[in-house]
Amino acid sequence: MKSSKHQFVGQKVKLSDICSIVSGATPVTTVTDYWGGDIKWITPSELNDDSHVIYDTAKHLTEAGFASARLRMFPKGTVLLTTRAPIGKVAIAGEPMCCNQGFKNFVCSDAVNNEYLYRYLKNRSSELQALGRGATFKELSKKEVAAYEINLPPLKRQLEAVEKLALVDKQVVIAKTQLDKLDSLVKSRFVEMFGDLKSDTNGWPIKPFETFAIIDTHMANDLTPYLDMPHIGIDSIESGTGRLSGYRTVAEDGIISGKYPFTPEHLIYSKIRPSLNKVALPDFSGVCSADAYPILPIAGECNRVYLAEVMRSAYFLEYILPLSGRAQMPKVNKKALSGFSMPLPPIELQQQFAAFAAQVDKSRFGGMLHLLNSLSGIMHASFFSVADTD
Repeated sequence: MKSSKHQFVGQKVKLSDICSIVSGATPVTTVTDYWGGDIKWITPSELNDDSHVIYDTAKHLTEAGFASARLRMFPKGTVLLTTRAPIGKVAIAGEPMCCNQGFKNFVCSDAVNNEYLYRYLKNRSSELQALGRGATFKELSKKEVAAYEINLPPLKRQLEAVEKLALVDKQVVIAKTQLDKLDSLVKSRFVEMFGDLKSDTNGWPIKPFETFAIIDTHMANDLTPYLDMPHIGIDSIESGTGRLSGYRTVAEDGIISGKYPFTPEHLIYSKIRPSLNKVALPDFSGVCSADAYPILPIAGECNRVYLAEVMRSAYFLEYILPLSGRAQMPKVNKKALSGFSMPLPPIELQQQFAAFAAQVDKSRFGGMLHLLNSLSGIMHASFFSVADTD
């Protein structure tokens, strides 16, 4: 059922003008009678960058649990927006459901198409993240969300934009499938060249971390020299592949101190569980958050591409997971990482693998270039131009 908000079309509109905004809450987790029912209840951790329509949730509430938290159901078609931990993930409810306090969700009026709003907000996730406030963790308030303005063209133009982007989505799916195949090719080549690291059938020396890499945690207390450089957070690193996206400059993020500088010779490793297989290989200089370690492989001993692939492997995770602690935010400390040992093949063999991975990267990015340019053009035409009122 649509929101009862009045029809409104203009160049810029507040979300509160065109949507009803629904928040959520969490029933007491220790009361078993509140959990395991038929009511779908979603949390921000269930959304990712590829989320679109959500039909089911990881947890379900009973009627008693629903009533205890004074929750409100929102209908099928509601646009979901995470506003804390993290900010800016977007999806559409494929079934009626409720949520925890990490969302501000939009029941659309007849003035706005839910697919259009979903895509608009998804495209503005970085902007939404920058609006977050809070000392312990950033959050968007209901007041801030209600006042957020979007371009709202007439419904006909909204539907045209959605149709165009749906065609682009199909091409993106094809491209991602190709990328997945290329990623699998690199992993297969790694196994062919180095075998099962755990069994160590090649007889290569087992060397401790400190002999082939430096955990480079000299912190920059003055970030003035880095203002135009990227600031990498662990959310910018894709699990499994290490691809980087969604990062901003130091100046854009407004940070002034307490970050680790890195160069194109470093790799960046996420030390926060459950992101312990996130390892990035930047080809630029910048700073990373304190939730990651810049690691500098020692020249002539270890190639960073080889090391990154080891640190994404089950072999490494089997070692590091038990050492990541049981705190509210489990993380790997420097001592635990320094204690890691691994087989170290001859540097020439490591470099051969790195050269193979570089050739695969050329295939990956060359094939994506035209698609990304086309996608950028369509998004600019659909979202960034001033909406007309015809």
